[in-house]
Amino acid sequence: MSTPMPENSSSGLDRDACDELVFKLTKFRNVPDDVLCELVTRDGLCFWAYDREDMPDTSGDDDVDRRLAAWLCAGCPVMDECLELELRAAGEYTVGVWGAMSETDRRAFYPIWRWHRDHPPEDEDEAGEWR
Repeated sequence: MSTPMPENSSSGLDRDACDELVFKLTKFRNVPDDVLCELVTRDGLCFWAYDREDMPDTSGDDDVDRRLAAWLCAGCPVMDECLELELRAAGEYTVGVWGAMSETDRRAFYPIWRWHRDHPPEDEDEAGEWR
């Protein structure tokens, strides 16, 4: 008997957005953590365009934090890699802005992402193998 996929609730992501994001992140399934970390720290916009002390803090207001995440990450070439790395590293305890998503949205998305990690597709083409 298979485990049902968790439903997304309490976030700004609808089902279509979650499905699209899961599909985009699937290609990183077999990328080692250290490779993701190197990509994000080397190419992440926030690592070279902003001084860490000048990064704005999240407010706790979902709408404000979503706009902040979108603004901070706009144009970043490694948003998906960043999100994948944070979901792996912090899981449901994620804080701050990662992958252009607010804390609330990442926490709501985490169980869906985790389910897909634990239930990979059987078809290798669908799995998005990293080479």
